[in-house]
Amino acid sequence: MAANPAPSRDGCALSGPTMWLAGGVLALSNFMVVLDTSIANVSVPHIAGSLAISPDQGTWVITSYSVAEAICVPLTGWLAMRFGTVKVYLAAMAGFGLFSILCGMSPTLGALVAARIGQGICGGPIMPLTQTLLLRVFPSEKRGQAMGLWAMTTVVAPIAGPVLGGTISDNWSWHWIFFINIPIAITCVVGSYMLVRRCETAQVRARIDAGGMALLVLWVGALQIMLDLGRDRDWFHSTFIVALACIAAVGFVTFLIWELTQDNPAVDLRVFRHRGFSASVIALAVTYGTFFSAVVVTPQWLQGAMGYTAQWSGYVTAWQGLLAVVFSLIVGKLSGKFDPRLLVSFGMCWMAGSIFVRSGWTSSTDYWTLALPHLAMGLGMPFFFVPLTILSLGSVQPKETASAAGLSSFMRTLSGAVGTSVATTIWANGAVRTHAELVGSINPSPGLVAQLESSGYSPAQVRAMVENLLTQESLVISLDHMFEIATALLLLSAALIWLVPKPRKAVDTSQAH
Repeated sequence: MAANPAPSRDGCALSGPTMWLAGGVLALSNFMVVLDTSIANVSVPHIAGSLAISPDQGTWVITSYSVAEAICVPLTGWLAMRFGTVKVYLAAMAGFGLFSILCGMSPTLGALVAARIGQGICGGPIMPLTQTLLLRVFPSEKRGQAMGLWAMTTVVAPIAGPVLGGTISDNWSWHWIFFINIPIAITCVVGSYMLVRRCETAQVRARIDAGGMALLVLWVGALQIMLDLGRDRDWFHSTFIVALACIAAVGFVTFLIWELTQDNPAVDLRVFRHRGFSASVIALAVTYGTFFSAVVVTPQWLQGAMGYTAQWSGYVTAWQGLLAVVFSLIVGKLSGKFDPRLLVSFGMCWMAGSIFVRSGWTSSTDYWTLALPHLAMGLGMPFFFVPLTILSLGSVQPKETASAAGLSSFMRTLSGAVGTSVATTIWANGAVRTHAELVGSINPSPGLVAQLESSGYSPAQVRAMVENLLTQESLVISLDHMFEIATALLLLSAALIWLVPKPRKAVDTSQAH
């Protein structure tokens, strides 16, 4: 995976208020892109209702963005070298704003998914490029502050996303969760042009691995479409789903062979020869996919079965960011004093415990019983994210650091999309099976039925009440089973991390995006 241009100091570093103003604009850009990965999570029921689609189809709004963003990460380094870091960043920001307008104006699911793919394509390069430009804008002695500013926006944005998304969807309309990006994009484009255009990097006619990128788009796209449409098409009973599965499998194998035989591959798979990197990235993908899917599914359950509004479901899930902000600062210091494997394993086990507590939720669970596990989750997240970066990058050679960082980012983002599709399918299928089991096992008391009918309910209304109760209970039982599976996956990841050798050298994490 091509490296980003090195953060050289060729007279670009700023100072005083100008430096902080430029840093603030770049951090705001990163905040907006990360925000859009979570702002739609609680708005899925609103979007589904407005466009007359099922909640399962509504999740395509989330997965399409994540997949497009993941696919574009490998292109970032080549684009920056070919056209210049600042030019690519400004074009990506302008494109992100344009596609935000198109998202808000979308009249159909197809149009919205297409616009979200455009958002993801433009958003993919923004995170690593804002990191690169921050390192150029801030002088060497303030590099830690620059990365702290960047990391803070990365942590805070997921907290703000559910709250903003819920509040906007309930009080205005879901369209405005995209329209709010427009003034931010304009501010960032104008501010960045005025403040950081002098930090442009030299342009190099770098070669691009077009074949590798085409194969990447082919197999990832086929896989995600298969996962998104599989349940609606009855999985492998559908010829179309079978065709997609074959395309994804053949495309993936061809992609592996192609990239392993290229001198300058789009995705440098050779870094997987390092045991520590392989174990770290697998643990990262499993853990992040599990975490992100829970963040997506929980608001759907709260709004679809528990009667929560989008705003209040956002208030439930946003708690997980509170302790994450606090402990991000602490974990950074602990990473230099303790074995990173111990910190990562602790973080994963803590997250597993926070997920397992949720497996006891019922249809009568109160707000704080819902919110407290999310609050607890925030403590484990920094122990997972920060030291795992050190472990993965510490397992490769220095010249492979940028490629390893880009590949980690790709796997993390892709696992979020795949995990969401798999989790929603498991939840929905589990609810159907549980509903059938409950229908076969209950036999409403004739006395109860008679009592309800004597209270003025018609037989049809009584049946509807029983059906609603069964649906509500089947959804929560299936959700609890899903959380049990998630707990097992997190514990497995915690054990897997001990296959990683302990880092023996200091690791430059500035390239981890």
